[in-house]
Amino acid sequence: MFANYLIGLREGLEAALVVSILIAYLVKVGRQDRLVLVGGGVALAVAVSVGFGALLTYTSTTLLADFRSQEIFGGTMSAIAVLFVTWMVFWMRRTARGMRAELDGRLASALELGAFAVALTAFLAVAREGLETALFFWSAVQAAGSTTTPVIGFSLGIVTAVILAWLLYRRSVRLNLARFFTWTGAGLIVIAAGVLAYAVHDLQEGGVIGGLGTLAFDVSDQISPGSWYGALLKGVFNFTPQTTVAQAIAWTAYLVPVMAVFFLGHRLRSGEPSQSSQPGPAGAAGQVPPIPSESTS
Repeated sequence: MFANYLIGLREGLEAALVVSILIAYLVKVGRQDRLVLVGGGVALAVAVSVGFGALLTYTSTTLLADFRSQEIFGGTMSAIAVLFVTWMVFWMRRTARGMRAELDGRLASALELGAFAVALTAFLAVAREGLETALFFWSAVQAAGSTTTPVIGFSLGIVTAVILAWLLYRRSVRLNLARFFTWTGAGLIVIAAGVLAYAVHDLQEGGVIGGLGTLAFDVSDQISPGSWYGALLKGVFNFTPQTTVAQAIAWTAYLVPVMAVFFLGHRLRSGEPSQSSQPGPAGAAGQVPPIPSESTS
């Protein structure tokens, strides 16, 4: 549940912050009459994202009748989800400070073009987050092997994100968002590594990758999948007591370099300490704390 809660919290907060930026800009320029258009665009983006997740489920369980096709589809989609979430984690790390100015500029242009452009701007801004989240969450559910618990965890994460974004907008709480996105990004990388290992196992069962019977380790006697700690390792790291060599290689080959680049690459490019090491509100100065003040200025 924790892994899916983190997905909902992280991705939900990103989308909620985008919405708060759009709302704040409209309030700032006195165009509250366009808020309903933003709401419509956001609602459509959410509907499309949910529909995309339903389509993935329908395709994997109904359209693909044989086991081999289902495994190949699941493994391929999970690998694509890992690529998308990795790109998004690094994109957010790189562009978060300029996201407000970019969205403000897009919305200013949309206001000049008309109502449809405003709704389209809101839709596109949220749909990108929503489609990526739907794909990654679907892959995480497939890796978990169950539905109820992941859905509960994801839903709680979304609810927490919405409440947190509202409190930030109302200036009721302060949060070092640079640090938040750094550590949740690291958490998503760990989860993505597990999803990639699951994708490799699916592709092995589908016959695309060999070595299904070649195990890197088997700790079934020590870690029972039915135990609470086995369930915890499965839910957070997608750990399986029987891991093939290909899975272990994929997990390590992804996690080690990606995590190293995530934490060290930014510092090397900027020549300064990373945002995660900057104390206090300064680390988040370029992100959401200024948004509410703009909306009330």
